[in-house]
Amino acid sequence: MRDKIIILDFGSQYTQLIARRVRECHVYSEILPGDTPITSINTHQPKGIILSGSPSSVIEHEARQMAPELLSSGIPVLGICYGMQLIAHHMGGLVERAGAREYGRAELRIVTESPLFKGLASPLTVWMSHGDRVATSPPGFLITAVTDSSPVAAFENREKGLYGLQFHPEVAHTYLGREIIRNFLHDICHCGESWTAKSFIAEEVENIRRQVKKAKVICALSGGVDSSVTALLVHKAIGERLVSVFVNNGLLRYREPHRVIEDFRKKLHMNLRYIDASRRFYTRLAGVVDPEEKRRIIGEEFIRVFEEEAARIGGVKFLAQGTLYPDVVESGSSRGSSAIIKTHHNVGGLPSTMKLKLIEPLKELFKDEVRELAREMGLDPYFIRRQPFPGPGLAVRIVGEITPFRVKTLQQADRIIEEIVEEFGWQDRLWQAFPVLLLLHTVGVMGDERTYHNVVALRAVTSQDGMTADWARLPHQMLEAISSRLVNEVEGVNRVVYDISSKPPSTIEWE
Repeated sequence: MRDKIIILDFGSQYTQLIARRVRECHVYSEILPGDTPITSINTHQPKGIILSGSPSSVIEHEARQMAPELLSSGIPVLGICYGMQLIAHHMGGLVERAGAREYGRAELRIVTESPLFKGLASPLTVWMSHGDRVATSPPGFLITAVTDSSPVAAFENREKGLYGLQFHPEVAHTYLGREIIRNFLHDICHCGESWTAKSFIAEEVENIRRQVKKAKVICALSGGVDSSVTALLVHKAIGERLVSVFVNNGLLRYREPHRVIEDFRKKLHMNLRYIDASRRFYTRLAGVVDPEEKRRIIGEEFIRVFEEEAARIGGVKFLAQGTLYPDVVESGSSRGSSAIIKTHHNVGGLPSTMKLKLIEPLKELFKDEVRELAREMGLDPYFIRRQPFPGPGLAVRIVGEITPFRVKTLQQADRIIEEIVEEFGWQDRLWQAFPVLLLLHTVGVMGDERTYHNVVALRAVTSQDGMTADWARLPHQMLEAISSRLVNEVEGVNRVVYDISSKPPSTIEWE
């Protein structure tokens, strides 16, 4: 049995980032709600527990709570920010409102030797984000680090296995934060490095075989790395009993159906069925402008198409799809406490009357972990390098109603942006770069005549996992090339704007 770390989620925007950092140290992690009972936690046999941050305050009457028995369970516990304040609160320390909210970089001075800071030199640059602070550490706890604004920036009780950090080691802004997490995992929890791509493949293949038994499976194939890896895993598990189905919903990128059919039949030699359902999707989406409704309709219609195809094939009981952890988190379907950001068509958009059972081998993984699996399984680098593309397709990149003309307009714009990104050598530097067609017209001048045409917003971001992202600082020459070609080559476009918002507070996709 592999070593496991449980992360208790109290609603922090960084909870999933903690999970990712733990896995980067080759230790498996799972997120559970902060109030999970100790009996349920014990069934996981965790080697350690991490308490996340939170927008709440422990001194409020309705503060988010944990099972207090955790602190006497003998399992090592690391509290981060709110998690540290919870430990202090339950163990007899004093938590108070800070004189001023501390947000941003701070200089951490290590004042007592600690296994958490093993091998690290003081001072350290860390990232703070809190309104409360621990004013007095609990009895029996040692203060191990301070900052100018936090007299207790880190504490510990080694005998009880309890550790707390007022700052966030999981964010990139904390210098050597990964080493702090690694010290907790290996030197305090004594975890081995058992979470690897190779071990995941072996385990998941066996899980699929146990779940499917002798039945057939259809795989929802889109051509992206997620569905491709899903198809490879299921094929490795059950062989020819897998049928991959590629549905053209009319909302795909320029010449995408041709690319997918060519690649999967010729390069991967997979049993692929192609279904052109574009007219069917356009009919269902006519007049719909609400993004949540778009996602629900697309998710439901996809399932209906797959169910009909499964009936034609016969003996199909399962649908495999490439759902990732960020999809689950943003849809509010994770086991944590995070809020619903938007319903992903393959999670919250699934109909309750669905007849096929789901196989989602990647639903606990981040995008970079899936790419690592792809490399391990020998997938063509072309698939691995492809930018993420939303399951609902261009429907969530068109603000307002979906029409064939608006889709064609966006496809042409997307093709141009892809060409220029490659021309400037930025394809491996960006997480995503794509156009958004706005429900907005502006006045322009073309050929000495007045125009009243569409606005296209360019969205280009850098990211490691899609959970957080920053807008890309593209060269001015590159922005000029994109704007010039879009206005000159795409019918009905006379203005281009650049989106310079980060995630959070924005999401990567507009809808």
